[in-house]
Amino acid sequence: MDKVFKALADETRRRLLDRLHEHNGQTLGELCEHIAMTRQSVTQHLAALEAANLVSAVRRGREKLHYLNPVPLHEIQERWIDKFERPRLRALGAVKRRAEEAMTDKPTFVYVTYIASTPEKVWEALTSADLTAEYWGHRNESDWRQGSRWAHVRTDGSGVADVVGTVVESERLTRLVTTWAEPANEGKEDTYSRVTFDIEPHADIVRLTVTHEDLADEGALAEVSFGWPAVLSNLKSLLETGSVLPQEPWQVPRGR
Repeated sequence: MDKVFKALADETRRRLLDRLHEHNGQTLGELCEHIAMTRQSVTQHLAALEAANLVSAVRRGREKLHYLNPVPLHEIQERWIDKFERPRLRALGAVKRRAEEAMTDKPTFVYVTYIASTPEKVWEALTSADLTAEYWGHRNESDWRQGSRWAHVRTDGSGVADVVGTVVESERLTRLVTTWAEPANEGKEDTYSRVTFDIEPHADIVRLTVTHEDLADEGALAEVSFGWPAVLSNLKSLLETGSVLPQEPWQVPRGR
C-alpha cells in the first residue's frame, strides 16, 4: 500500500492514470503524446505505477499496451472510504476504453488480482464446476481440453446454460483461453467474445490476469467492468478464507 500512495503522490503519474482511464490500453508512444517529457522519463513513471500494481502491461505482438488496474484503488476505497461513507462492497466504477482508430486487436478489458494461494488451487477454482458454482453462481462445465465445448450452467437444477463456447487454449496451471457466446448464437463465430486467464507465481502468491476481448459494444464493456471485479473478489475470498463475499452473483455478458 505504501507504493500505491507514493506513486499517487506524483502529478505526472496521476496524469498517466487519467489518460489510461480515458483511453485504456495505450502504448508508450500514445501516452508520451500528452506528457511533456522524454520517453525515458515516462517509462520510469510507468515502471513506478507497475510496481505499485496501478498499471498492468500486456504485450500484443510488437507493442506493449498499458492498462489501468483498479485493484489497489478499490482496496483503498474499501479500507478508508467505504467503511465510513458507503456500503463496503459498492460496485467498482467501470474501467473501460474506447477503440483507438477502430483497432480491434487490443484487449477490451484487463484485470489483475493477487491471491494468497497456489497455481494448482487457482487452476482448480477456474475449472471445477463445483467451485465455480460457489463463487460465481454458475457451474462452468467442460473437460477443459483444447477444442472442447464449455458451458456456464445455472445452479438451479434446470441444466440451462447462459453462456457456451470453446476451449481455445488449455495449459494447466498457467493459461486458459475460452470463447463466449449466447447458446442461440453457438457456431456463429462473429458473435463470440474471448476470455483469457493467465496464472503466474508471484513470490509465494499468485498473480491472476483476466483479459476479456472482442466485446460487442460499450454496454458489454461496462458490464464486464462491473462483473469481473465482483467475481474475482469472490474467488480470492474463497481461496484465502474458505468463504465467499455477501454479494449478488454476476450474470456474465453473452459474447458480442
